[in-house]
Amino acid sequence: MHDDAGSSRKPAELEIDADLFSEAESLSLNVSHAAEIGIKAAIKAERERRWKEENKPAIEAWNVYVEEHGLPLAKYRQF
Repeated sequence: MHDDAGSSRKPAELEIDADLFSEAESLSLNVSHAAEIGIKAAIKAERERRWKEENKPAIEAWNVYVEEHGLPLAKYRQF
């Protein structure tokens, strides 16, 4: 994801719930900017979901290891 400064812009036609749009307008919100923020959040969430799914076997294997052997270097923990 890039900052807006220096990034190219692409016009997009979006369908938005009419009540939601009216409320955004009544609050003087920049709907385009708000949509970008929402799209960025959706992209981040989807990337995180995919990363977790792709790494699920390794995460599960690590959890099994920790259950069987404990945390590495646990004897050095001070809490």
